Amino acid sequence: MWSIREILESKSVAVVGASRDPEKPGAQLLKVLKRVGYRGRVAGVNPQGGQVFETHLYRSLGEIPFPVDLAVLHIPPRLIAEALKECARKGVKGVVISAEGFAEAGREGAKYQEEVKGILRSTGMRGFGPNTLGLVNTENGLTTSYFATPRMMRPGPIGFAAQSGIFIGALLRYLSSFEGCQLSKGIGLGNKVDVDESDALSYLVDDEQTKIIGMYLEDVRNGRRFLETVRKAVAKKPVLMIKGGRTQEGGRAMASHTASMAGGDAVFEGAMRQAGVLRMTGVDDFVRALKGFLDMPLPQGDRLAFVTYSGAQAIMSIDAAVEHGLQVARLGETTRKKISKVIATPSKTRNPVDLFPDMLAHGFEKTSTEILKALLEDDGVDGISWISFANRGPEIHRPMADLLVQQRPKPVFFSLLGAQKDKEACEGFLEGNRLPCYDFPEHAVRVFAHMWRYSKTRKRN
Repeated sequence: MWSIREILESKSVAVVGASRDPEKPGAQLLKVLKRVGYRGRVAGVNPQGGQVFETHLYRSLGEIPFPVDLAVLHIPPRLIAEALKECARKGVKGVVISAEGFAEAGREGAKYQEEVKGILRSTGMRGFGPNTLGLVNTENGLTTSYFATPRMMRPGPIGFAAQSGIFIGALLRYLSSFEGCQLSKGIGLGNKVDVDESDALSYLVDDEQTKIIGMYLEDVRNGRRFLETVRKAVAKKPVLMIKGGRTQEGGRAMASHTASMAGGDAVFEGAMRQAGVLRMTGVDDFVRALKGFLDMPLPQGDRLAFVTYSGAQAIMSIDAAVEHGLQVARLGETTRKKISKVIATPSKTRNPVDLFPDMLAHGFEKTSTEILKALLEDDGVDGISWISFANRGPEIHRPMADLLVQQRPKPVFFSLLGAQKDKEACEGFLEGNRLPCYDFPEHAVRVFAHMWRYSKTRKRN
């Protein structure tokens, strides 16, 4: 049986069912592989032969004059079994089955899927899908997703495995719009006829390029094996998981999506929490957490300090911190003395530290850097939530950015409010310096809570 690593390092790809119509998925994939700079050899297979996007279409796999490591099957379910037998004769290591219409579609589809499973087991080929866009490897430019673009294929640290094609397609496009949120490897599981969540997770844990692991699951094939695998994984890397089918209605939708069977979500939640997996509520929660883990050090404790110009936002953030089981940091006398150099009102040197109106006397740049230095040096502060305004120009934040480029001993998160144009400019500047920004400070609190939970898990291990 071939390994997932060997498949993702394929030196050649054949697209079976590559249409001569340039708008069809198979043809589009041939175009994408050229555009993103895949470094291996590429061929298309079409019974009528021909050419599309300057790529030759052979009438069969056997006609391709070079070995084929990976075959992407863009053909109907009824043709898959025969194509797999041809792949085995050609010596193909792995196949991506993109078609829908298998177990999720009813009795006939389930029969097709069982036939596929039998052929894969008897030949040792690895199968991804059915019902998936397949694979992404940004190290060598390999992708089987016809949605991919050169920007989406920039190498990064995030490994992702998903039981839905949308996460290897649209989510990858969305993530690539954020600086620093690039993928290392992407593995589409689909109906999991062969490669499942435990296989994918085991691979991503050992992959040197991958620093953080994301997963979208609808069910788990072998609960005991997955729990053992995930415990080993979180000892090395954060595992952020989105789990579909939390409700009965969601469970019914799952069944028609990837033929998944809903289990008890409360039991699953408890097992994952005990193992140290971080459960995300959705894509937005996932992306926010990614920015914290990728750009900031893990906290050494649960004590948060808040800097604000708005009492209301600070109060709501403190409420959120308490609800997440965090502590509001008690600032030491030394810290308060340092802050008093720029904040004259004694009550405003406590946590939360209130910038306004004292900053008018010294200017935002001096006031902010003096406060930030003091909080970074306070051993009783484990993280900082900076609640501020979006200025007309981002340069006002440069002194803080310069300070955090030099030293980043604890996580610091920003939340800016203001006119949308100003907000985007300021956030673009800060995030360009790898300083995570959030629409609302409560979001930063939740990210800090995720990071603290993982930090405790690492300490236990």
